[in-house]
Amino acid sequence: MRLKHKWGNSIIVIAALIILNIVGQYAFYRFDFTADKRFTLSEKTKALLEGNEKPVMITVFLAGELPPAFKRLQAAVSDILSDYQAYAKKDVKVVFVDPLAGLNQADQDTVINNLYERGIEATNLSVKTESGLTQKLVFPMAMMESGGKEFPIKLFQNLDTRGNYEDNINRAIENLEYIFTSGLKKVISGDNPRIGFSESNGELSDLHLADAIHTLSNSYLVGRIDLNSIDKAGLDKLKMLIIAKPRKPFTEEEKYKINYFVMNGGRVLWSIDQVNAELDSLRGKSGQMAINNNLNLDDMLFMYGSRVNYNIIADPANSTEIPVSTGVVGGQNQMQLVPWIYYPILLPDTAESVVKKLDGVKSEFPSTVDTIGVRGVKKSYILSTSPYNKVFNVPKLFSLQMLSEQLDPRSFQSKPQHVGLMLEGNFPSVFAGRPLPATIKQPYTSASVGKPAKMIVIGDGDIFKNQVSEQNGSPFPLGFDRYSQRTFGNKALLLNIVDYFTDNDNLIALRNKEVKIRLLDKAKIKLEKTKWQFINVVVPLLLLIFFAIFQHYYRKYKYAK
Repeated sequence: MRLKHKWGNSIIVIAALIILNIVGQYAFYRFDFTADKRFTLSEKTKALLEGNEKPVMITVFLAGELPPAFKRLQAAVSDILSDYQAYAKKDVKVVFVDPLAGLNQADQDTVINNLYERGIEATNLSVKTESGLTQKLVFPMAMMESGGKEFPIKLFQNLDTRGNYEDNINRAIENLEYIFTSGLKKVISGDNPRIGFSESNGELSDLHLADAIHTLSNSYLVGRIDLNSIDKAGLDKLKMLIIAKPRKPFTEEEKYKINYFVMNGGRVLWSIDQVNAELDSLRGKSGQMAINNNLNLDDMLFMYGSRVNYNIIADPANSTEIPVSTGVVGGQNQMQLVPWIYYPILLPDTAESVVKKLDGVKSEFPSTVDTIGVRGVKKSYILSTSPYNKVFNVPKLFSLQMLSEQLDPRSFQSKPQHVGLMLEGNFPSVFAGRPLPATIKQPYTSASVGKPAKMIVIGDGDIFKNQVSEQNGSPFPLGFDRYSQRTFGNKALLLNIVDYFTDNDNLIALRNKEVKIRLLDKAKIKLEKTKWQFINVVVPLLLLIFFAIFQHYYRKYKYAK
């Protein structure tokens, strides 16, 4: 009877396993028991994967000998791409490679240059170890290919060479679904929105916009736009217009074209200086009188719901450094880095998806931005200073001798000053009820209220300007400061804004995902290293010996009867 019962249970278990395997071929489900649901893809990502009709190849260049923190990023990339493979309708092939493995220095240089041309950038890390700082060249990048089109993906958006790698890696892991899903959409859709940088009013040169244009060109059609010559048909082809640090007043014709672009649902990124202060003008001089810039944009921005004020913000608590000469020693000019309070590090508003999880953004002589009440337009601040600041109205005399002034901390106790403002909605026409500019023969539109549009107004024209090497005139990456060797969040800010402005599916909302990383206490590990080595190595062996002895005497006792 017992034998029949035993065989009956075995048959039931085997039958259940067979049925489960058959059902598993037609039904699919994944269980995520983590508290933060780190292995659960969003419905937008699943829909994109299930609707894709093209095979996808993803090459991840994060391989080989890596620092521990980057190994964790590598594991997180592997985990999330496994989920992509599980939900994809078509084959998604994932390969991890080390592009420099086994190559000599000359071949490595060739590979690095070739990869850079494809948008894959190497990063030289200064990694803290128990023995000190070590240099490591890594590629925190991936390349996604489908249908003959490829798209580079930057896994590590916010690299600060002086920051905490654990925190930066954690933010990178939280952003993985967003960057892979947005990249997948670009590579399989084949859609290349047009982005134009205006150039008719003394805006930043191609050299100072080199990295911004190069980075955006990997997934968009990017070029310079002359507002004097572009016509209605040219504006209709544009998806986004970037106005970066104009120095000359805008004519009514140029403003009319911008207004039509907004009325037609276009996206505009304003990065403007209302004050003409420049650090280079202070070097070798007794000072510079900072005065107002006349850009003839106040009425237009006012109608859209914003105002960039004629002032300059100083922030002694959170600012970048500049090199200052301390004298000549042995025929060499000695330089020292000192904080320059008029270069505040702007802090992103974590409540807004477009700037969520970004590092601080480097600014130069920024001005405050206010909102104006406009019906049908939603307003939200995205960039602010720290609470310890002071606002100076212009005209004001600036000089490098100000670095030696003793600051009174009480005079800088304030509230955060807003420098970046996002506007979304149906904007009113600036030219409603006004005559056409003399050079516009036929009206582009008669609408008094435009289609849904978006714009961001930043009170600093240098936010998207890359620095240039004094040795060979080559551009540095956007956000990199050649003096402090730090990288700020300026490039990530630009990429996020462009993604948000050009993506109708609002994939940037995926940045709201939060992954809680349970990091080990490094100080405790160092102090208790021997104890935990003993627990992990010796204790299991002692337990094994104990159970072996116990099993021996138990069997001897049991069968000796």
